[in-house]
Amino acid sequence: MDTLKCLIAAALGLSLLGCGTQAKDAAQIEKEVLLERSESWDGTPYKAYPSGPPQLTLIRLKIPARTQLPWHTHPMPNAAYIVSGELTVEARSSGATRTLRQGQALAEMVGTEHRGVTGDTPVELLVFYAGTPGMPLSEQH
Repeated sequence: MDTLKCLIAAALGLSLLGCGTQAKDAAQIEKEVLLERSESWDGTPYKAYPSGPPQLTLIRLKIPARTQLPWHTHPMPNAAYIVSGELTVEARSSGATRTLRQGQALAEMVGTEHRGVTGDTPVELLVFYAGTPGMPLSEQH
C-alpha cells in the first residue's frame, strides 16, 4: 500500500513539473501605455469631465486621401490612435500643427477649433470620447 502511495505521489509530482514548464514557456503578456495626458496636444490643460452620467464612445474613422476635415470642436476629452496613414492636425486660432503617423496617439483639443488633414494616403483612426448621454462628439464651425 505504501508503495502505491509513493508511485501516485511521484506521478503527481512529475506531472506538476510539466505544468511549471508550460507556464514558463507561455507567451508573455505585453502592456504599452499609448497615451497618458492631462492636457491636449497643444499643451492646453483639460479642465474637467462633463457633469452627468458617463458615456464612453469609441469610433473608427476612415478619412480618404487628400481630405481636409471641417473646422470643429469637441465638448469633452477624447483621444485618437492612428491605425494607418498620416494625419496632420491644426489649430485654427494659433496655426499650430502636429503630424501623426501609424501607431501614434493624440490627446485632442477640447473647446478649441481644429481640423485634420490627410496626405496622399487614406487614414484610419480610432477615437475614444469620455462624454455624457446626448452630448455631441463634435460640433462643426
